[in-house]
Amino acid sequence: MSAQATPPRGRGVFRTKSVEQSILDTEEPEHALKKSLSALDLTVFGVGVIIGTGIFVLTGKVAKETAGPATALAFVAAAVVCALAALCYAEFASTVPVAGSAYTFSYTSLGELVAWIIGWDLVLEFALGTAVVAVGWSGYVRSLMDNVDWTMPQALSGPDAAEGFGFDLLAFALVLVLTVILVVGMKLSARVTSVVVAIKVGVVLMVIVAGLFFIKAENYKPFIPPAEPQPAGSGWDAPLVQLIFGYEPTNFGVMGIFTAASIVFFAFLGFDVVATAAEETKLPQRDMPRGILGSLIICTVLYVAVSIVVTGMQHYSELSVSAPLADAFKATGHPFYAGLISFGAAVGLTTVCMILLLGQTRVFFAMSRDGLLPRFFSRTHPRFRTPYRPTILLGVLIAVIAGFTSIDELATLVNIGTLFAFVVVALGVLVLRRTRPDLHRAFRTPWVPVLPAASVAASVWLMLNLPAETWLRFGAWMALGVVIYFVYGRSHSRMAREGR
Repeated sequence: MSAQATPPRGRGVFRTKSVEQSILDTEEPEHALKKSLSALDLTVFGVGVIIGTGIFVLTGKVAKETAGPATALAFVAAAVVCALAALCYAEFASTVPVAGSAYTFSYTSLGELVAWIIGWDLVLEFALGTAVVAVGWSGYVRSLMDNVDWTMPQALSGPDAAEGFGFDLLAFALVLVLTVILVVGMKLSARVTSVVVAIKVGVVLMVIVAGLFFIKAENYKPFIPPAEPQPAGSGWDAPLVQLIFGYEPTNFGVMGIFTAASIVFFAFLGFDVVATAAEETKLPQRDMPRGILGSLIICTVLYVAVSIVVTGMQHYSELSVSAPLADAFKATGHPFYAGLISFGAAVGLTTVCMILLLGQTRVFFAMSRDGLLPRFFSRTHPRFRTPYRPTILLGVLIAVIAGFTSIDELATLVNIGTLFAFVVVALGVLVLRRTRPDLHRAFRTPWVPVLPAASVAASVWLMLNLPAETWLRFGAWMALGVVIYFVYGRSHSRMAREGR
C-alpha cells in the first residue's frame, strides 16, 4: 500500500501522518538508521534500563515507610500498570516500526499538536532520567573509592557534597563517554549493554540465592502491617488527589500497598525506551513485542524475589533507606556480599544512563525528521548511520546538567512524564483501531477497548498521587513546549509544507 493511498487526515494542528508515510520516511538514505537489533538485543536493553536505582534503593524505603513485607505486592501492582501500557506499546511498535516511540505513535493517531506535546514530554523525561541516574552512579562510585581510601575533592563531588561551588566530575564524564559509544553505533551499544546487564543480573541473582539462607520467618509478621495515616501534606507538597478529593493516602495496610506502588513505579521506568529503537530492529513486527514484554516480565520476577528476600533477612522497620540490599547483608554479618552489591549497582547504572540517552536522541531525531525541530539534526552519520548530531548536542547538555545540578526534587517529573506518555499511547491505540482498521497489526493489544481504558485509568491514578508542585512544574514545561510549537514547529512541519 502506498503512502498516497492513505493521505493525511485532519487539518492544522490536528493533522495526522499516515503510517505508510512514517515508514517511507525511514527509507530516505540521509535520514535512515541502521537495522542491527534482534529480539534478544531489545530484551537486554529493556532489562538494562529497568533494573537500576529502583531495585537497589527503593526496596528499603518503601518497605520501611509504606508497605512492610507487602512491598512485593506493591511491585506487582506497579508491574500491572506497566503491563497494561506495555501491551499498547507493543501494538504500536509492531505496526509503526519508526523511531520516536510515543511521539511517532501519537502523530499517526492523535495529530501533530499532541505528537509535539508528547515528544516534548519525552525529551524532559529522558533528559532528567539520564541526569538523575548519572548522579546516582557517581555516588556509588565515590562510595567504592572510599572503601580503598580514594577520595574525590568535595568541589568535584557535586553540589550536594560541596559547600559552595560543586561540580560532579564523575557524572559529567560518564554521560560524555556514553555519548561517544552511542555515536559509534547501536551494535557496539548492544554489546556493551549485554556485558553490563549480565553483571547486574548476576548481582541480583546472588542477592536472591544468598539471601535465601538468611531469611527468618518472624520478619514477615505482620506481612501487611496495620494501616497508619500518612503525615498530612501541606500546600503544594501534598499529593494532588488529596487537594482535589480530600483523599488521604495511608502508610501500611491494604491501601498502603497502592500508595507504595506509586513510589516503586519509578523502578519500572525504561521499558518504553525499547520502543524508541523500533527503526533499528531487524524484524520489528515480531521482535518489538518480545523485547518490550519480555524485559518487563523478567524484571518483575526479579523485583518481587528481591523484595521478599530482603524483608525476610531483616525486619522491615530496621531496613536501611539508602542501601537496603547491601546493609541487609551487613546486618547478617556478611560484608563481602555488601561490597559486591555496591559494585553491581555502580556497573548497572551505566546501562540505565546509556539507554535513556539513546531513547532521547531517537525521539529528538524523529521530531527533527518531521520538521518540528530543525532538520539539521535529522542527518545520520555517513559511516555509523547513527543520529550523531542530536546525540552530541543532547549528550553535552545532559552532562552539564548532571555535573552542576542537584535534581532530587526534579526526579518526580520523570514519573509524571512517563505516565503521561502511557495515557497518550493507550488513547492512540483506541483511535487508530477506529480510524485505520485496515492496518496489518503483527501484535494486537487484547480486550480493546477495555484494556487501553484500564491503562489510562491506572496511569492517571498514579499521576494524581504525585505532589501538586510536580504538576505545576510539568505544566510549565508543557506550556513552554506549546509556545515553541506555535512559534517554530507548526510552520516548519513537513506536513504543513506538503499541505501548502
